[in-house]
Formats: sequence, structure tokens, C-alpha cells
Amino acid sequence: MADWENKKHLITRNLQEVLGDEKLTEILKERDLKIYWGTATTGRPHVAYFVPMSKIADFLKAGCEVTILFADLHAYLDNMKAPWELLVLRTQYYEAAIKAMLTSIGVPLEKLKFVRGTEYQLSKEYTLDVYRMSSVITEHDAKKAGAEVVKQVDHPLLSGLLYPCLQALDEEYLKVDAQFGGVDQRKIFTMSEKYLPQLGYAKRIHFMNPMVPGLTGAKMSSSEEDSKIDLLDNPANVKKKLKKAFCEPGNVAENGLLSFTKHVLFSLMKEGESFKICRSPDHGGNVEYTKFEDLELAFANQEIHPGDLKASVELAMNSLLAPIQEIFKEPKLQELSKKAYPPPVKVKGNVASTDEVTPSRLDIRVGRIVEVSRHPDADALYVEKIDLNEGEPRTVVSGLVNFVPIEEMQNRDVVVLCNLKPAKMRGVESKGMVLCASVDDPKQVEPLLPPQGSKPGDRVVVEGYENGQPDEVLNPKKKIWEKLQPDLKTNDSLLAVWQGNKLISKLNGNAVTTKSMKNAPIK
Repeated sequence: MADWENKKHLITRNLQEVLGDEKLTEILKERDLKIYWGTATTGRPHVAYFVPMSKIADFLKAGCEVTILFADLHAYLDNMKAPWELLVLRTQYYEAAIKAMLTSIGVPLEKLKFVRGTEYQLSKEYTLDVYRMSSVITEHDAKKAGAEVVKQVDHPLLSGLLYPCLQALDEEYLKVDAQFGGVDQRKIFTMSEKYLPQLGYAKRIHFMNPMVPGLTGAKMSSSEEDSKIDLLDNPANVKKKLKKAFCEPGNVAENGLLSFTKHVLFSLMKEGESFKICRSPDHGGNVEYTKFEDLELAFANQEIHPGDLKASVELAMNSLLAPIQEIFKEPKLQELSKKAYPPPVKVKGNVASTDEVTPSRLDIRVGRIVEVSRHPDADALYVEKIDLNEGEPRTVVSGLVNFVPIEEMQNRDVVVLCNLKPAKMRGVESKGMVLCASVDDPKQVEPLLPPQGSKPGDRVVVEGYENGQPDEVLNPKKKIWEKLQPDLKTNDSLLAVWQGNKLISKLNGNAVTTKSMKNAPIK
């Protein structure tokens, strides 16, 4: 096998798709490839980052020049979830974390460089190209390109349309031959191939990783606490999270543990190494696999018990994390970690001491409607007196007349957002909002169901954000609710979630649910 063929095998193995295979071959016959991978510096990097890092390891072993783009401008445009000051610190944290990850898997860093988006994306030339791109791309194509990676809401921000255009231009400004990303980026990649030539720039090669399930069976997300293991999680936390991981006997399609084993553990194995399933002699004793396909088949045939797979992945994962955690014992990195991802802080008065927009700033409580009447001046509104265990019932106005009969509202338990600024609704002051699952076409509205075993006044929190203190009153000028609300919805299991994290009772951990509406926005 020729040298370029060996390099091509390393570059393309375990990928789901390659766009531009012929061009890849042409370049490799002449020189080494130049590739970039970008990541928005928002949530903390977690173990799923080992999946792209394993491919970056392949690229570097194949002699590629690899650029990692810290997309700080993209991160800022993502609904402005973090201020610039935090993004600067988070970019530093990402660089330290990624260097530690690559060091932990023995990857040389000589042909690797890091670039921050704002180093060139605020230049005159780049800005003019953004305007040029906006003059040739249609709104339809820009929205379609970002459909898999930009959150889709009823009234999208313009930044969501700019996001794919910026990513396309990055290929030209980083002077690379290829871009690497997940298969969820495919529409952005095909948009790039269509529109960059219209600006006089070359069409690039695109490499796509498959989407790897998280520990809950869905995509692993930095914002979904149960789905991810942080790089700095200690062995006890790793064990706890893996114990809760979805790992159904024989199910290989939605198995985040098997996917991690394939794309990380097996891809990092050197010749002669194997993956060991550790189990007691009563259950067949230890067994070793040199090929992932053999392990996958054994699990599919239920020859491997989920508990044994979890225990074996736990050992391997902790050995990957140990060198990273040793590096992060350095005082400077510990200080950086605290500053980049500060814990939720208490609120004094109605002003939070951090500008970060997290669901812990919402004051959501269980309430019981003790009195309800029709609004005297609005046919579609109810005026409710809601017991929130405050001594006196609170008045809340809700547009539920056309969706819930008045007799079903009396003595009904509901979930109430309590710290909106009071507002007059047709002359009646409303001091809260009854949270409902709601869709527009056809119009359906259904009040959320409080957690089982809860009583009036019980706090409802988002899992993973239990320790924060809510603002006394949400400042309308800061638009906290408007920024958080698009990520609130019901899921396929009729659970209320924020970015995939369940809304739960702070007291008993039971979940907020809805009676029948799946995948509906919560308003």
C-alpha cells in the first residue's frame, strides 16, 4: 500500500461520510492535507469530545496540518448565552482541556494550531465577505443549512441565519483543504460547496463523524447533565453517571457506551492491544476483543451483560481522564476552571451578580388554583387566585378559557413562573404565569402537571441547575425569560425539559410532565 493510501485510510476510517473523495486522493498524492475542526466555546468539554479528538489524532498521525478553531464569535451569536468576558476565559479553558486530552492519548502536537474566530472574523475583509455571502444566499438556504445545529424557534434570530455563512467563510480564511465535523453539519457543508465558488473561492473537502449517542441514548450534550461526563469528574461521579446510562440488553443502535467504545477506545488501541470485558468466573470470566465488531455482535447476542460493559468502560474511561485531571491540578488551571464556569451565585435584591443566563434564575413553583373566574373585560382570559404557600393567594391571568373548562380549573394544581415583573392584562394585574405546553397549528394549550407528591409552594428546578438562586424579579430589559424559553419544551416521554434536562421538584426529584402533548414548546 502506497504511503498516501495509508494516510487516506487513517484520515477516513470510522467516518460516516466524505464529500470530495477524488480531490482528497489528488492532494494526498502531492502533499499533506490541511484540515480544520471548529467548536463553539460555550458548555464545558466532556468525554464525548474524545470522539472528535480520536479523529484529530488520526489526522495528525497521517501528517495533516490541523487547525482547531475556537468559534468564540459563533458562541456569542448563539443567543448570547455568555458575555464576552466569560467567552475569553472559556476559550482558554478549551485550549487547555483539548491539549490535555490529546496529551492523554499520546498525540504529538507539532502540527496542531489553535485559532480564535475573533482573530480574523472581525476584520474588514471577512466582514465584507459576510455581506457578499448575504447578497447571494437565500433566506431559505441559510435556514435550511442551519436546521440541524441552530435551535429552531417560532421567531428565529437573524444570527441563526448568519451562523452557517460564517462557518462556510472560515474554510477560506483558515486556508484549509478540508473541514471536519459531525454529520449534523452536512447541510452547512453542502451549502459551503454551493456558495463559496460564487464568491470566487474553492470548494473544500468535508469529513463527517457519525452522531454518537450520549449516556441517555440521545446526543451527548454539554447542557444535559445526565448525558455527559465532565473531563474533571472524579471516579465516583463517573461510576454514578455510568450506572444511570441507558444500556438495554442487546440494543446496539442507541447505546452510547458501545459508541464510545468504538469511536474512542478501539480507535486509540495500538497493534496488539485489546479491550477487556471484566467479569466474574461465575459469568464466564474475562474476555478480550481486538475488533469492535466482535464486541458489538457479542452484546447484540446478549453474551455481554450491560453491567459488565459499564464496569469495563468505567475502567477505560477513568484511565483516559486521569492524565487530564493530573494536568488540571495545576493551580492556574484550577483558577481558570472556576472563572470560566463560575457556580451559580445568590441574587441580592433583583440583580444577579453574574450575567450568565441559566434556568436557575427562574422562580418556578407548584401552585393550586383556589378560585377562578372569567376576566370581566376579556373573553379568552381566566383570573385565578393561586395558592403558592405565601399566606395570601396570588392573582394570575391566563389565556386558557378556550382550552380548559372553568370547572377543571378549580382546585387544579399547576406550575407557575413566579418572578416575572407583574403586568396588567386588560386592567387586571397578573403576578405570574401558568406554564403550559402550547402549539400554534392547530392551536392547542395544556397546563403542565406538577411533580407527583408536590404541594403548593414547592420549588421546581431544572436538573443540573438545582443549586442556583432565582432572581427576585426578572429584569425585562435583560430578557432572561425570552432567552431561556425557546429551550423549554416537552419531549417524546411527556416530560418537561430545558435543553434536554428535566424540570423536577427540588424536594423529591419527581418530574414535571404533560398529559398528552409531545415535543411542544412550553410558554
